[in-house]
Amino acid sequence: MRHLKKVLFTIIVCLVVNSAKAQLGYDYAVYDVGFAAGINTVYGDAETLTKTNSIHFNFNYNVSPFVNYVFEIQTGQLKGGDSVNTISGRQFANSFTAIMMRCQVQAGELIEYSDSQLANALKNVYLSTGVGFVVNHITTINRYSSQLPGYYTPGDNNSNEILIPARIGYEFKLFNKYDQPSFKVDVGYQYNFILGDGLDGFTVGGKNDAYSQITIGVKFALGEVTSYRKRISH
Repeated sequence: MRHLKKVLFTIIVCLVVNSAKAQLGYDYAVYDVGFAAGINTVYGDAETLTKTNSIHFNFNYNVSPFVNYVFEIQTGQLKGGDSVNTISGRQFANSFTAIMMRCQVQAGELIEYSDSQLANALKNVYLSTGVGFVVNHITTINRYSSQLPGYYTPGDNNSNEILIPARIGYEFKLFNKYDQPSFKVDVGYQYNFILGDGLDGFTVGGKNDAYSQITIGVKFALGEVTSYRKRISH
């Protein structure tokens, strides 16, 4: 009887160890938090383009390692125009805050990457879109032209507008000792379509405004850990 108990105990221990080993490389955290820095360019009614900075904070819900829902807050400055050297004289500075929700799908969700080094490298490429809104607060603006006396461009100094973000990027995944992606570096390009004409404080013509962003950020895994259907790291 004692010998039988030892055999059963050994079998159970082996099953547990093998099960743990089988999950190595399959597990990931359900949530991430992160922050990023961005370089922004406004495409609006001011003729001269100017690059500015912004900071971003995000919270991520990971349906899988490669399908993510991203809630993001951005804040910073948007600028453009030249009051001296352009005919219109338009120049502005916008202290903005944007809030958006995006769905992000990485290639690893759609392709088999275990047997190809190229596919394994491409699995972290992603496309993302969603919806959000931007709060515009124009801090400085020039509406009059110095080259065309009396020429004036109207608009609002404060506005709230809906936006549609379109993003492409790459998420570098770094793995901890349990082979889980616990730290991520995200590099991306995002183009934000504004459903309105108030981003730069000028209302002219029939074309809506937009702004683009080049961003780099980091994310930290936290909370509950679950398993994916295939091995994440290769």
